[in-house]
Amino acid sequence: MKRFYKRAGFKIFAVVIAALLLGSVISVASRSGSSPLVKVTGIVFGPASRVASAVTNNIKKIPVTFRSSSYLKRENKALRSEIDSLREQLVDYEEVVYKNNFYKEFLELKEEHEDYKFAEAPVIGRDSADKFGTLTLGRGSTHGIKVNDPVIYGKYLVGVVASVTPTQCVVNTLMNPSVNVSAYESRTREVSYVTTTAQLAKEGHCSFTNLSAGTAVTDGGIVCTAGVGGIYPSDLIIGTVIDIVDATLDISASAIIEPGVDFSQLTDVFILTSFNGQAN
Repeated sequence: MKRFYKRAGFKIFAVVIAALLLGSVISVASRSGSSPLVKVTGIVFGPASRVASAVTNNIKKIPVTFRSSSYLKRENKALRSEIDSLREQLVDYEEVVYKNNFYKEFLELKEEHEDYKFAEAPVIGRDSADKFGTLTLGRGSTHGIKVNDPVIYGKYLVGVVASVTPTQCVVNTLMNPSVNVSAYESRTREVSYVTTTAQLAKEGHCSFTNLSAGTAVTDGGIVCTAGVGGIYPSDLIIGTVIDIVDATLDISASAIIEPGVDFSQLTDVFILTSFNGQAN
């Protein structure tokens, strides 16, 4: 132990401590308010103190964004309510746009054909398993609807009324093979008729059949009703030619037609209850 106290390192340490204590005593005695110990401590720990102070000041500048869970729940509920309200407004707006377009086409057709009498009819049923696109409408005999009344959407032919009850009717669309419509192609004026097959109906198409072998009908041609037979008025649009097919067993040809209406998307249509030339 005596050797430890005699070592140079210990002696130096003792001298430093003594000097610091002496400085403290002198500082107190002179009321300077700053001892060597304080100064040494400030030198050693000053940088760390300044860093801590800077961090504290920056934290104070950060806005408090913490909220209680109950507050967040109320806020989320209010936002969901606002979103639901905006969605309802969007649906209402789209419905108004749809109705405006629907009636605009109706008015244009009415101005061109003053003899037409209409009954607006909502689509109230369709069978998803029915490949022919049969529709059930919410209008019947009490609204003046009869079998063989043509059904239209704007200037486009949809089909024909097949059966009627007092409040409803069933419509065979152009996708039904039982529907045959006298028709012409608008550019060439070639006249024939439009029908379909089960295979074509599956593909969403119908056929402008029995055309001449050297027909001038081409892709993009518009096929319209010819008005022959008294069931359909003339000049309603049936669809657009997308292909020409030569027959294999005779000298005729046919045109594959894409109807102008997507029957699966219809929600409202018009039934033509009367027009000049309609068969009784």
